[in-house]
Amino acid sequence: QVQLVESGGDLVQPGGSLRLSCVGSGFTFRNYSMSWYRQAPGKERELVARINSGGITTNYADSVKDRFTISRNNAKNTMYLQMNSLKPDDTGVYYCARRISGTDRDWGQGTQVTVSS
Repeated sequence: QVQLVESGGDLVQPGGSLRLSCVGSGFTFRNYSMSWYRQAPGKERELVARINSGGITTNYADSVKDRFTISRNNAKNTMYLQMNSLKPDDTGVYYCARRISGTDRDWGQGTQVTVSS
């Protein structure tokens, strides 16, 4: 059974940092591209960043470029999202997803990130 579990969300002040983790199980983690999404209250889910199976190629939403870094450790079946210089607009539930044939199909339960003073 495929399972994705996110962790690391918290309440943080503007300008602060957080690192999110996503642990995958039930599939061969190293074979799949992975994505981070977020959903703010009242808004649609949006892509934040994506990383290919080998961890070499990454893509970011314009709103997080130069502030967020996506990475992965295939030996630990884990993907990360390092978030720096956080802003109130970064508030939301962050989800990880497994990408299959160009579509993000399997999702975790999400972890809440709140940026507020």
